[in-house]
Amino acid sequence: MELKYYRLIKTIAEEGSIANATERLFLTQSALSHQLRELEERLGFKVFHRSRNKWELTQEGSELYKLANKLFQSIDEGFSNIKHIMEGSKGAIKLSAECQSFFHAIPSFIQKMGILYPEIDIDVTLGATHQTISQVLSSEIDIAIVTSKPASEELTSIKVFEDEIFAVIHKENLLNSLEYLEASHFSDLHLLINSFPLEGVYVYEHFLKSNKINPKKISAIPFTEITLSMVEANMGVMCAPKWQLNSFKLSEDVVFKRISKNGLKRNHFLVVKKKHRNKKYIHDFISSFEEDFLSL
Repeated sequence: MELKYYRLIKTIAEEGSIANATERLFLTQSALSHQLRELEERLGFKVFHRSRNKWELTQEGSELYKLANKLFQSIDEGFSNIKHIMEGSKGAIKLSAECQSFFHAIPSFIQKMGILYPEIDIDVTLGATHQTISQVLSSEIDIAIVTSKPASEELTSIKVFEDEIFAVIHKENLLNSLEYLEASHFSDLHLLINSFPLEGVYVYEHFLKSNKINPKKISAIPFTEITLSMVEANMGVMCAPKWQLNSFKLSEDVVFKRISKNGLKRNHFLVVKKKHRNKKYIHDFISSFEEDFLSL
């Protein structure tokens, strides 16, 4: 049965007569009478008992009226939900990462998000990368990319992918003859990192520190291009996942060496406040991030 017939029944019942229903339905009395007659012929029963001053629903008509109320209530609720969804699709996200290697991949991801979700405004905060969790808790940033799950009950963590850190060295480096590097091999190295403090450097915090090893020399160089140039000149060793260097043209003199027998692997998590997790624009960002970075 078409929606217009339910609207007709509901309006006549509430207005008391077909004449009173014309203003609400924006149709002439003749047009409404034609619709009602057509409906009753299709149904095979009368919907209203007619009188000059009052139209009353038949028993069958009462059931149709109840159904019409449920139907239009459901429609109203549906559109209300759609409105809330659309309102929740808009938002601004301040994003930061604990590992600076992400800042090589994030711009292209943001560009893609701008096409798919133009209503989401994403702002990358470089800041102090080793303070990302406290920045989320203080609402300075909305989402942080980190390598360990925070303990705070205010936050929720979503694992997005796993990668492996390699030592990037010159092929003439004596370490190239080894199958993999042990922690002790770093004691005589010139280690090239993005920035201090060392606690924010994954290879130090999760490999060297526990083995009580400190490299002979450590230099903080914020530009990957310069770091690679130094590696190509055999002036130091950097540690990075292979995907971080995908956008760079690497010299044939540069090789990747596994760190430890089983490899130095790490997990990556998106961290957001629990109270914001179910906002649609946050959900859309996280889903797209998972899909985009899964192939790294």
